[in-house]
This record gives sequence, C-alpha cells and structure tokens, in this order.
Amino acid sequence: MKPTALVAGNWKMNGLAASQAELEALGTYLSDGAPADCDVLICPPFTLVAAFAANAADGIAVGAQDCHTNTSGAHTGDISAEMLKDAGATYVIVGHSERRADHGEGDSLVKAKAEAVHGQGMKAIVCVGETEAERDAGNTLDIVLGQLAGSLPDAATAANTVVAYEPVWAIGTGRTPTVEDVAEVHTAIRSALVARFGEAGNSFSILYGGSVKPSNADELMNAANVNGALVGGASLKASDFNGIIDAYRK
Repeated sequence: MKPTALVAGNWKMNGLAASQAELEALGTYLSDGAPADCDVLICPPFTLVAAFAANAADGIAVGAQDCHTNTSGAHTGDISAEMLKDAGATYVIVGHSERRADHGEGDSLVKAKAEAVHGQGMKAIVCVGETEAERDAGNTLDIVLGQLAGSLPDAATAANTVVAYEPVWAIGTGRTPTVEDVAEVHTAIRSALVARFGEAGNSFSILYGGSVKPSNADELMNAANVNGALVGGASLKASDFNGIIDAYRK
C-alpha cells in the first residue's frame, strides 16, 4: 500500500483563542482551492485542542503535541492520551526534539508514549533527528536509526504510526538540508522500517520537518521517500501553510 501523504502543522507553544481565525482561513483555502492529494493536520497547544476539533472544517484533522504514558493519576500538569482523544484529537506527536532536549525524554519514554497513543486508537507521529554536532561528526544515520529502533513500538503499523525526520539543526533556523541529504535519511528510514516490519514497512508515511516553507516545499516533498511535512512556524499562518499544501495540488 502506498504511504498516505500528510502535511501536519505543529504550533508548539503558540496560539490563543483568537487563533481560531487561522483555522477558519485554512478551511476556506482548502475548500476554495484545487483538491490536495494529502491529509491535513493541525496540532495546536493543549488549550485549543477541543475548540479546534469542534470547529475544524472537513478535511482538517486535529492532534496534540505530547501526552503522558499513563491514562490518569497524580501527574500534575500532564495530560493523557485518553484526555486528548476525549477532546477530539486523532493524532499525537511524540519524541519531538524539543521534548527530548528540554525534558530529557529518551527513546524508551517516547516508545511508551506512542503505545499510550495507540491504546486510544489514535495515530502517533514519532519524531527522530540528529543535532548539528552529530551531523558534523558523520553520525546522522547512526543517531536517526538508533532513535527509530528505540522509539517505535513493536505493534507500530502504517495505520497507527507516522515517522517524522527532523534534523534538529534545521528546526526554526532557516537552514535546510539539501534534497539529497533529506532523501538519504528518508531512504535509510524506509529500509529500516522494511527490515523490521517486512513489506508493511513500505506503507509507513515518513514526514520531513525543519524549516519547511512554501518556497522549498515542492522540491522537499518530491524527494525520495518523503511522504509529507511536519511544519513548525510556517503552519501558524493559514496562507503559509496552504502554500506548503500546494505541493500536493496537481
């Protein structure tokens, strides 16, 4: 089965109630423009998940940016996958480099979070990526494939899991790998998925993230084994995000 293309917006710690105007504008762009051969997802901060899920136009899925491994309990400030599903989320991002760096999250915790997401019937977007120092040392594939092996549950399938490759040094910096660099890593990820899951590994969607914007989306989305984008800053404005979705309009 061919991987499903997905363009996902990660709003990070941005967005207030008034930001729903951007969600509405995106819905207008999608309904007025030529059909796009991709799924569209917005992952706002927790405070907006329920409102966005209730008001998103047809064709826009809503997800979250993290979750706890437990269903409930004494975990002040945390939120469970069950709560996110109850709020209307259908995807959850786990293992983003900012979670790994800022909160010390390792592969085993990311894997447990992905399993919690799966347990609620949602899709986990499992993130992997190397730092600038790791790339400069020539360790990109070792780091990325190691994170992939440790972060993906054994029960991962194309139906419940998306992989996102985000080189840490390209996130929000304006610096972007070459198309050849991206294709090399994505092809290695694809090979690792097939080695672990057999032919089913060819069905997983592999997203690229890291300074994706309308001006470079077309060439990045057409790189080998790239099945969409995980977009940060450029997803905050509907016009910019729609410009990236344009890469999937024929």
